[in-house]
Parts: sequence; structure tokens; C-alpha cells
Amino acid sequence: MATGRTHRPATRSRGIPEATVARLPLYLRALTALSERSVPTVSSEELAAAAGVNSAKLRKDFSYLGSYGTRGVGYDVEYLVYQISRELGLTQDWPVVIVGIGNLGAALANYGGFASRGFRVAALIDADPAMAGKPVAGIPVQHSDDLEKIIEDNGVSIGVIATPAGAAQPVCDRLVAAGVTSILNFAPTVLSVPDGVDVRKVDLSIELQILAFHEQRKAGEEAAAGSSDGAGPVAAAGRGASAPASAAASASDQGPDGDVPAVMPA
Repeated sequence: MATGRTHRPATRSRGIPEATVARLPLYLRALTALSERSVPTVSSEELAAAAGVNSAKLRKDFSYLGSYGTRGVGYDVEYLVYQISRELGLTQDWPVVIVGIGNLGAALANYGGFASRGFRVAALIDADPAMAGKPVAGIPVQHSDDLEKIIEDNGVSIGVIATPAGAAQPVCDRLVAAGVTSILNFAPTVLSVPDGVDVRKVDLSIELQILAFHEQRKAGEEAAAGSSDGAGPVAAAGRGASAPASAAASASDQGPDGDVPAVMPA
């Protein structure tokens, strides 16, 4: 099996748009569920509904992969699983290191979805000497002093940062200097990286803030609908309270690094 350090996914070289790449994991998740139920084929409409996109967008996305389906039959589920997995690089072995083994880092280490999607947790790293040698998810934690050697020995090209905000940038700099070219950042801060290094940020607080905005807006709409003239005190309060939240949500929809916040796969 190929390793992550020596092989890169083919998506960029083939000119697949980033928006399409971002939807491929959604299609793969839906297809995997169908495969587990031994469903042989699926229509574009059924798959689009399962992935949460419209069927025209799905067909356009699949055209970049060279898959057009068969009229009256649909798409072959097993072949699409293979095809999308190949495009995403999931047919390769991707060793991953997780840096920062607190509550979040330990939860990530125990997340079973990594292995099932082609990602092997090669090492767990923490700066606390008291953590060294302690097993988490069956893997002994190693001290951050050995970070560079760990990355070299395991051929790691993907790093996960789950440290406090203040430690994230120094850790990121060390990962990059050691050869890591892709970083998944859970720390509540924006990382600065050189060209050629990809960063995906996961900020749960931003996602919750966006949900709070939608909840507040729905409450305001319900209050307005309950008022005969739409100007009752409850409705007015609902509208007034939602104004600053709307502005905040607008600013946070794309995340602090300008990208749509990443989310963990289900």
C-alpha cells in the first residue's frame, strides 16, 4: 500500500474544483451506507437527497470524475465508492499525528472513523512529561521533544493540532519544518503557514454560534407570526435581539480563516 508521504491525491492535478472536493466526502458517506445495506445501484436523485445536495450539482460533480451513470439504472454504488475513495486518496495509507492529548485530543485518538477512512493514527504527542508513556486508545503518548523524529520515522504528512491556542502556532511551525504539509487545526486560533501547506480549521464554538443565530431567528419569526400586526412587543423584541447576532453570524459563516469551518465526519 502506498504511503501518504510519497503519494498525493490526484484531485488538484485533474482540475476538480475545491467545492466539488468538499462534497466528495458527503457522497462517500452516503454511498458507504448504501454499500453496507448491499444496495447495488442508486439514482442521482436518491444519492443527492442522502448527501444533502441537489441532483444537478451531484451529476456535475461526478462528471469531473468521469462518472455519468446509466440511464434508467443509475450509478453503481461499489464502483463509485472506489472511485471517490481513490480521488480523495483514501486507497492509500495516511499516517497521522495528533498533538495535544487533553480531553479533545484523547477523544480524537479514540475516534473510530479515522481507520475506516484510510487514516492511521501513527503517534500521539503531548508537552506534559506526566503524559509520556500513558496509553490513549491503545497508543502510548510520546513527548513533544521527539516530535520531529516521530514525524520522520513514521513518514507523516498530516498533523492534527488539539493544543491550547497559545501553543498551536509553535506546534504548527515545528510540524511544517519537519515535513508535514497538511494540518487539521482544532485550536481556537488562526494558523499562519507557508505556501504549499493546507490547513483545515474545526471550530465547534463557531458552529454553535451559527446554530444559536438560526434558533434566535426562528424564535423571532414565530413571535412575529403570533402577532396580528407583526409589531407586538414580543415580536419587536425578537427582531431587535437578532440584529447583532445576524451581523456576528454573517462574519463567522466562513470561519476566522476565511474558509467554511470544517466538521468531523459522522
